[in-house]
Amino acid sequence: MKRLGLAHLWIVIAFLYLPIAVMVVMAFNASPLYQLPFEFSLDWFAKLPDNERLLSASGNSLILAIVTAILATAIGTPASLALSRRKFRGRSLLQLLLLPPIAIPWLITGTAMLVFFFSTGIGRGLFAMTIGHVALAIPYVVLVVGTGLQSQRADLEEAAMSLGSTPLHAFFSVTLPLLLPSIIAAALFAFAVSLDQFVVSYFLATPGVTTLPVEIYSAIRKGFTPEINAISTILLGASMVLVLAFALLSNMGGARERR
Repeated sequence: MKRLGLAHLWIVIAFLYLPIAVMVVMAFNASPLYQLPFEFSLDWFAKLPDNERLLSASGNSLILAIVTAILATAIGTPASLALSRRKFRGRSLLQLLLLPPIAIPWLITGTAMLVFFFSTGIGRGLFAMTIGHVALAIPYVVLVVGTGLQSQRADLEEAAMSLGSTPLHAFFSVTLPLLLPSIIAAALFAFAVSLDQFVVSYFLATPGVTTLPVEIYSAIRKGFTPEINAISTILLGASMVLVLAFALLSNMGGARERR
């Protein structure tokens, strides 16, 4: 039974990662038509600098992801502190309202944002995409930072204040250093959510101002080029680094608290 379960696990992992592995391998294949035998080449990576549309979309995605990470973390961290450390009327309702943006299909969210932005005069474009990505990332920041707060002892601030520290000084000298790994992890999570976001970006993008996922989708519809494999491999590597950093920082927060 144990071997059967292990075999099932490996089959599931292969089902998930085999298509990704094929894409990465073909990014280094000299043939533009996936012809075999495989011939190693870096031609598709070398041709990326000549593809202005992919580079422009990549730049938009990076700028959008960085701004989203900064704004979502700046907004979500105080909200998480308020929900975790303060008791006020409507607190449970606010915590409940954080879940729908995560659970609602992004197709519905994208449609709603498109209608809302046109009705308010904001329209489409990079600014609208920034608002949309920040709105989607804030719940993740609140959840990640809130998880970090739950692993901390709330009486540490009280102990600092009992020794003469002000509430503000106690927060910056005690709580914030312990919470910093969770805040950085939340920012990385928001960055990854924005970088990989397609549906909302597709609804809010304008011709000439798109993100990398939208540009890849448009390029595939017009005619596939192996350069997409190359840029997707680079994006995959960046995402894996963010995931590893997120896991490392989350573990650091737990380890620090145990010490």
